[in-house]
Amino acid sequence: MRQRSLIAVTAALAAGALTLTACGSRGGDKGSDSGKGDTVVTIGVDAPLTGGLSAMGLGIKNSADLAAKTANKQQLVKGVTFKIQALDDQVQASVGQQNATKFVADKSVLGVVGPLNSSVAEAMQKVFDDAKLVEVSPANTGPSLTQGADWRNKQVRQYKSYFRTATTDAIQGPFAAQYLYNTAKKSKVFVIDDKKTYGAGLAGTFTEEFKKLGGKVVGTEHINPESKDFSAVATKVKNSGADVVYYGGEYPQAGPLSKQIKAAGAKIPLVGGDGINDAKFIELAGPDSGGDLATSVGSPVEELDSAKQFVADYKTAGYKEEYSAYGGYSYDSAWAIIEAVKKVVDDNGGKLPADARAKVTEAMQNVSFDGVTGTVSFDEFGDATNKQLTVYAVKNGEFVAVHSGTFTG
Repeated sequence: MRQRSLIAVTAALAAGALTLTACGSRGGDKGSDSGKGDTVVTIGVDAPLTGGLSAMGLGIKNSADLAAKTANKQQLVKGVTFKIQALDDQVQASVGQQNATKFVADKSVLGVVGPLNSSVAEAMQKVFDDAKLVEVSPANTGPSLTQGADWRNKQVRQYKSYFRTATTDAIQGPFAAQYLYNTAKKSKVFVIDDKKTYGAGLAGTFTEEFKKLGGKVVGTEHINPESKDFSAVATKVKNSGADVVYYGGEYPQAGPLSKQIKAAGAKIPLVGGDGINDAKFIELAGPDSGGDLATSVGSPVEELDSAKQFVADYKTAGYKEEYSAYGGYSYDSAWAIIEAVKKVVDDNGGKLPADARAKVTEAMQNVSFDGVTGTVSFDEFGDATNKQLTVYAVKNGEFVAVHSGTFTG
């Protein structure tokens, strides 16, 4: 990892410092290994650890865990041991809100990595902000989370405690539109979404840019995210004359949707955002998924010099699951929290202040380091300053990067 040089904390924890104890493990997750520090700082992780999106969720958890273990091994913050505590949000906003309340109640939690889903984030933000507990998502892309519901016309910071290392759908959707129209030479699109915050938002920004470029939307449809039978919409796609399908949603529905569209006779690519960029999509879509496309935030981790150490360390750590689409961003989200904690400890003579949560949230705004995914820092809204995106195509049973760049708008 090309983390910037860090000056070790020289002062030991002094008398009167805030004493934190490790919280008990929940759900059988024991969290990160404890080191020699006599103060335990817990980094919460909220993600779908079970169910259809667990491949991504477990990658988020494991990658955050690796960051904590690395910081402990390096004794990055003298006198402090970092511990991960992961909770399963089951891709449900109500569960995510309950998890946020649990993290707030645990005084050892000074930051939270997650969630995966923008709709879950909407239910968690105020809970964290009221408690001045910093939250850094590796995966949320809904623009309204940082810039408000009217973000297209007026950007207003929503919560000072919310940050993300992933770029937003305000960029991702139009980036896909530009690639499809200008590079792939597609001019007639059928747009489908799952009606959720992420999917509908992504489809909306894509559609706006595609029309602006001169493309034609020949049909639109909303699907039930609980369904797996998309035969009716597949028939509509076939009859529309579309030369491409854009889907706003995630791989549990995108895979079967792609398969059924091809089975209906429409041999055209399905294109989606980072929510379908997972090997599970290809498994669900079947052998006819070749040529399907997905955009994703950043550049391929495997191709980044800055990520080589992360990839090697993840393999050495022996996690059962892959780091998946958001592994690098999860590591960087956890490391951002660690950096903020270090700054607060440094500024307070080597110990945590009584208002550590508020101080960590304040410090996060100015965090900047060379991470797994490149330079990690945040703008005035809490959004990532890294705006790089990549287009992936399904080739020979796997997603392969075919185009990288930034949205020009």
